[in-house]
Amino acid sequence: MILRNISQYVVQDDENQTAWLRLPDNTMWHWYGGEYETHAYYLKLLSVVKPDNIVASQLVKYLLNNRKHATYWKSTRDTALVVEAFADYLKTSKELTPDSNVQIWIDGQLHKDVAIQTDNLFSLENTLVLTGNQLASGQHTVEIRKQGKSPLYMSGHLTNFTLEDPISAAGLELKIQRHYYKLTRATTLAPAAGDQGQVVPQHVRKYKRQKLANLSALNSGDMVEVELVIDSKNDYEYILLEDMKAAGFEPVDIRSGYNGNSLGAYLELRDDRVSLFVARLARGKHSIAYRLRAEIPGKFSALPTRVSAMYAPELKANADEIKLRIEDLPMQSRDLSE
Repeated sequence: MILRNISQYVVQDDENQTAWLRLPDNTMWHWYGGEYETHAYYLKLLSVVKPDNIVASQLVKYLLNNRKHATYWKSTRDTALVVEAFADYLKTSKELTPDSNVQIWIDGQLHKDVAIQTDNLFSLENTLVLTGNQLASGQHTVEIRKQGKSPLYMSGHLTNFTLEDPISAAGLELKIQRHYYKLTRATTLAPAAGDQGQVVPQHVRKYKRQKLANLSALNSGDMVEVELVIDSKNDYEYILLEDMKAAGFEPVDIRSGYNGNSLGAYLELRDDRVSLFVARLARGKHSIAYRLRAEIPGKFSALPTRVSAMYAPELKANADEIKLRIEDLPMQSRDLSE
């Protein structure tokens, strides 16, 4: 009954192979009853009642991903309870007594064959590295074959130079999307108090947003809003956003600094990019925007926005590339009041 009631709050991310409990937001800080303490006790319950449940292994990965500085959790109490829950899970899942044989095949050829036993669990050579000409251009098929009942965990990492045009988005635990919007000034009137308390109409400056697709055309002088949407699978600290600026655009803001954006990020304006430094990024979707002005006529490419952890650069993602055209506009047709 207890397990069934708790399961209604479980959120599973099949793409990232993690699971967590949907807990109420609590802005107060306590040394007890925290998020990781709750997850630790839930893992201890699963280890006793349903150790083979897929949620248990996904919960372990979620807790591992949310360590601070890859070593501890929010408090000493949280850390002790999570480590204790991990020990209970290892005992019931029998991961400390492996007995299996693993083979790695690439394009139909055997590249690695290793036996995983209790005596070599922490000393076996569990890495396969292919460099240079060992991996030709094109598509490849990677097969991992296992004999035995022991659980097996695997991961892959690829570094390559790409000639694709345009460059497409990529990312897993961090994802980022970039949207360009043309801003068109909309003159509106709003009621305001006059000098004698009477209601008088007052002009309010607002803009209508029109989303720009790839190869869209703009006029020189048009204002553009760039929106960056970040999707984070975990809670992170010290995240760097680098939005590569197309050559024909210049930022509307002329000074770097804190500008009151929703992430509390520090904005740094550079010649070829706009950098944003985020101290803390919570799990979920976030949006941040800044404005550019189209200036130099021509066809320009904005290289993908990049997001990465400043002290763990292997955690990274990039957005799609976009190409835009700027056309010259006669001076008499230009509105310089914006």
